[in-house]
Amino acid sequence: MSTTKTRGKTPHRTRAPRRTVENAPMSPFHRRITTYSSGGPFLDGYILGIVGIAMTQMQPMLHLNSTWQGLIGGSALGGMFLGGAVFGYVTDLVGRRLMYTLDLWVIVIMSILQIFATNAPEIFVLRVIMGIAIGADYPIATSLLAEFAPKRHRGTMLGLQIVAWYVGGTVAYLVGYLLVGLGPGAWRWMLASSAVPAFALVILRHGTPESPRWLMAHHRVDEARAVMNQVFGPESELPPANEKPVSFGLVFQDGYLRRTLFVSLFWLFQIVPLFALGAFGPKILSSFGLASGNAANLGSAAINFVFLIGCLPALRLVETVGRRPLIIWSFVFMTVGLAIVSVIAHPPLWMVMFGFVVYALASGGPNVLDWIYPNELYPTRIRASAVGVATSASRIGAFVGTFVLPFSLAAIGIRDTMLIATVITIFGLFVSVLWAEETRGKTLAEASRPE
Repeated sequence: MSTTKTRGKTPHRTRAPRRTVENAPMSPFHRRITTYSSGGPFLDGYILGIVGIAMTQMQPMLHLNSTWQGLIGGSALGGMFLGGAVFGYVTDLVGRRLMYTLDLWVIVIMSILQIFATNAPEIFVLRVIMGIAIGADYPIATSLLAEFAPKRHRGTMLGLQIVAWYVGGTVAYLVGYLLVGLGPGAWRWMLASSAVPAFALVILRHGTPESPRWLMAHHRVDEARAVMNQVFGPESELPPANEKPVSFGLVFQDGYLRRTLFVSLFWLFQIVPLFALGAFGPKILSSFGLASGNAANLGSAAINFVFLIGCLPALRLVETVGRRPLIIWSFVFMTVGLAIVSVIAHPPLWMVMFGFVVYALASGGPNVLDWIYPNELYPTRIRASAVGVATSASRIGAFVGTFVLPFSLAAIGIRDTMLIATVITIFGLFVSVLWAEETRGKTLAEASRPE
């Protein structure tokens, strides 16, 4: 409390504003929940990365034809499509806390069972189930994180999720590099190794409180007050109540349909060219002697690291210049990077590398906004559902980039393939100019209110 004196009047006390979720300072609790929520993207990057390394040993041992290689490689992506679409809505119904560790137990169990797999169908089924659990974790963890985040730090806290994805991918290649020395059966331990970070997250996430926003939306006022007192102190103020029930259909209705198209399309248009640019990866790596054998795992880790570096300045810019300018200018420079390697026939290596670096650094903007926009543009009652829809759309993009790209390279060549990737990026720019909103500095209630 502070005392204010005025001439001719007795002193009176001015009451300090009560602590709310939105105006709370960054605390150890916020740092912990940001780290724990990043576990899902970390596992996504790790699981998608490690299977590519394990495939080099699985293929001859299990006699995998090209069809089964493709199915196993994309099994987690298919599972994530289902997991995001279904369990985002389930999370809005039953709460964030219940699902926060349940999905991780599924990943732990499926990871361990891969040690005992004897054929391709068994591995495929196990990895589809793992993908469902990872796809479910995106709306679960990021919704919980957004609903605890102060508005000054919300963009950075959510943006760190993509950093965790690239860290997971980088670690996967390093682990694969180390485990290859175990011999022909090392692929089993590679696939099972995802159980280690998943189990660690189960322990770390234990005891995380339920979102007070979700509790208020479901009229559980006493529980919400207890959580606010625990996290923000006894003088904290409850979030506003939401009287309307959960409705998945609202994601595609009224003012939210445009937002759903925006978050789904910009994420999809970002993912497809990212995988297309990977076509130049072997050419870049070969110049450093990292394109074949176990050394290729180190090269892939290095490429992941470049994309990770691009996310770091974006984490700062999202809170300084804002969301809308960041995504627009990022797509501009991503287009430039792709154009450098697609417009000129047979570009020299230095030009390929320059275009790759420009694209990788610029892609940090949409990367960090992948989880910021879907969580900010929707109210509590449909937030996880919206994140699930956006996650499913992104997996479509990943599927196209993973499976259509090889056919495109064989049919029309790398230059025309990259030209198509450039056009797709321009679509992402167009969608962003047309529909991107500015949510910096707004409370979640303000940001989620339809324009």
